[in-house]
Amino acid sequence: ITKNSIFPTMGREFLEQPTITKLGIVVVALGFLYNIGMTILGGRKTVINLVMLTGLTGLAVLFLFSFYNPDNLVKDKFYWWWVVHLWVEGVWELILGSILAFVLIRLTGVDREVIEKWLYIIIAMTLITGVVGTGHHYYWIGTPKYWQWWGSVFSAMEPIPFFMMTLFAFNMVNRRRREHPNQAATLWALGTSVMAFLGAGVWGFLHTLAPVNYYTHGTQITAAHGHLAFYGAYVMIVLTMISYAMPKLRGQEAADPRAQVLEMWSFWFMTVSMVFITLFLTGAGILQVWLQRYSENPLPFMVVQEKISLFYWLREIAGLVFLAGVVMYVLSFFVKGGERAMATAAAEPAG
Repeated sequence: ITKNSIFPTMGREFLEQPTITKLGIVVVALGFLYNIGMTILGGRKTVINLVMLTGLTGLAVLFLFSFYNPDNLVKDKFYWWWVVHLWVEGVWELILGSILAFVLIRLTGVDREVIEKWLYIIIAMTLITGVVGTGHHYYWIGTPKYWQWWGSVFSAMEPIPFFMMTLFAFNMVNRRRREHPNQAATLWALGTSVMAFLGAGVWGFLHTLAPVNYYTHGTQITAAHGHLAFYGAYVMIVLTMISYAMPKLRGQEAADPRAQVLEMWSFWFMTVSMVFITLFLTGAGILQVWLQRYSENPLPFMVVQEKISLFYWLREIAGLVFLAGVVMYVLSFFVKGGERAMATAAAEPAG
């Protein structure tokens, strides 16, 4: 039915793109990397754009492991995580940190040297904890037992760079030397640091230690962590950049105040609803662990799913609120009002 013999998917979760699609992704990624790389190398080289280039290079290189599909299932899962985990808690944190640093320089006017020192420390902690921290995915796939120690110790430290990123963002905003009119972008920048810390850091830590993960892996606890981490570390930094760049593309320094108000309402709708989605999934996960894995008389999977279905309905309601926030965000780009054209790049620190 799927014509897998013609466009083989290799049957791997998250990497299920047909091979020809994977090849297309590689071509596009290399083209994008070449474009960005030549732009950076041909212009002013800063710590921020070199960290960005390093992250993008790592992202492209690590994706190549999606083509490696050994017959041994243990080896398959071992290298599968080199894409799935090291994209998130490896190279993407470099990209996240560099984008956040760039936006904060533009919004706050804080000296580049101060921001770059913070970035050095954050990136160092990211690489130290994130790379070896991949071991928390190796607990139960047939790897040597020492991964339970290595994975637990280094994974427990993974919240540190995310917490440092939160301190970094708020510290830079508090030390700002100018009051930038784009308040919506500032809100998104602060929000992404907080939600990335909560989602990837705190909720990741909740089930990262091997004795705990023995009961929680593959439950709704994992889903709760995944939802909040993806929203905080991926979605929000993209929306931050859009919020900053869109007025620039229209020849303005900031959107009309009424548009910003609507956009900031969308921020709170999406963020608060995502927190509730995470809490509902966490509640479902705790009950699932107790009924299905920890109790003396564990219940079958489908019986447990029926008992925790209320949490799924609550999560659905929160998801509809999130959708309303997305609609508000899109509509904010179409709010008309007095044009707020201002001096652009000349009035800002160089990026």
